[in-house]
Amino acid sequence: MSFPFPPGTDEDTPFFVISVAAQLSGLHAQTLRAYDRLGLVSPGRTSGGGRRYSMRDIVLLREVQRLSQEEGVNLAGVKRIIELENEVGALRARVQELTEQLASAMAAAEHAAASVHASYRRDLVPVRHETALVVWKPNSKR
Repeated sequence: MSFPFPPGTDEDTPFFVISVAAQLSGLHAQTLRAYDRLGLVSPGRTSGGGRRYSMRDIVLLREVQRLSQEEGVNLAGVKRIIELENEVGALRARVQELTEQLASAMAAAEHAAASVHASYRRDLVPVRHETALVVWKPNSKR
């Protein structure tokens, strides 16, 4: 479902009262309350304690319903699936973050190496280290 978000909001912004969320998700309001009690979907709360659902919550409600009705997964299983999907998402984000840090560190190391190489005096030439041993004997005078 595509929803035009007001400026400064996104899919995580809690907009919808429980009756609208129930209608959008195709579930009964009591089902939404039960899912909240079970920790399957945790909507935002107003200062007075009323539930406010975001678009992400609506999508999650539909997924809970699909898993339980179409796939035959019990609600404890659904909760575990949601937890694991959240964990996978967090791990993917962390991998992305670490990949970016690694790329940045490698670029900095290459830049530092280039700076060192650029600072070499032109009369100095890097020599490969060999393992051969050379013995010099001066010619004896005859």
